[in-house]
Amino acid sequence: MSRDSRPAKERILDAANRLFYGEGIRAVSVDAIAAKAGITKKTLYYHFKSKDELIAAYLASRDQPNLALFKTWFDDCDGDLADKVEAIFRSLAEAARHPRWKGCGFLRTAAELANMPGHPAMKVGATHKKKFEAWLSEIFTREALADPEELARHVVLLMDGAFSTVLVHRDPAYVEAAGRAARALVTEAPRSKCIKH
Repeated sequence: MSRDSRPAKERILDAANRLFYGEGIRAVSVDAIAAKAGITKKTLYYHFKSKDELIAAYLASRDQPNLALFKTWFDDCDGDLADKVEAIFRSLAEAARHPRWKGCGFLRTAAELANMPGHPAMKVGATHKKKFEAWLSEIFTREALADPEELARHVVLLMDGAFSTVLVHRDPAYVEAAGRAARALVTEAPRSKCIKH
């Protein structure tokens, strides 16, 4: 069916990424993914037992690339810790200006599956969000900020709030505003009194 030489599983995940992210998980059929991947539906079901399994695999395939992107945005910024945290939001605002940007695939999927808390994709999404929070917490711990876990959670709330609000208003300025708020939180965070040796 297809001249694409990549393994079928890779083509299926690529097609799922494009279609699920672009149109939503409920709007996209297994038939549409198979056609986009250039394979038969039987081949798709050989690699993924169900659409639910494919949805979870789609999110899992976005996990490390998204975390790596946040890290790159952080690392590439010259400046202090507050500058670097704000840079994540500024870069996200820039991405949100692209016409094909549809927001956070993890949050959008969670919204579509809100009445199915046991869905395997919900666990994948929650794990991804916790990894981002843990990464921030580790950075804040290294910088000897007091209560790094709470500060990381506050930044995550700003991030996910920005993701949601920009989808409603279609205005990346909300992401930039959240970035300024995150910067202020980091700047004003007290230092830990306990120095670890």
